Amino acid sequence: MAAMASEPQDQEIVDVPLAGTRSQSIQRLQIGLAGLGTMLLLVALANVIMERAKQTDAAAVPEALATVAPSPTPAANDPLADAGVAPDVGTPPRAATSTPTVIDPDQIPPPPKQ
Repeated sequence: MAAMASEPQDQEIVDVPLAGTRSQSIQRLQIGLAGLGTMLLLVALANVIMERAKQTDAAAVPEALATVAPSPTPAANDPLADAGVAPDVGTPPRAATSTPTVIDPDQIPPPPKQ
């Protein structure tokens, strides 16, 4: 009797590596290298931006003093009064800071009788 090809002793054993085929390994390597290259470019771009910001800050003029004396009273900006739609109310006068007035309760007059 002739042995059939489907018997286990006649089958060819194929050794498949755990990492997959060679083309799959090369594809994973290419993707990894592309990712590393992308990260390198992003870090370089961030470095260029930070250096440019430092140069701009170094070249900027520090807080300069005003060359014109400030006006003693700021003008109220009321667009309705400027247009003539509403009367100019002006700014209310500020009360001078003083000590509070103390009233004796015995000196308060009684309310009027009805």
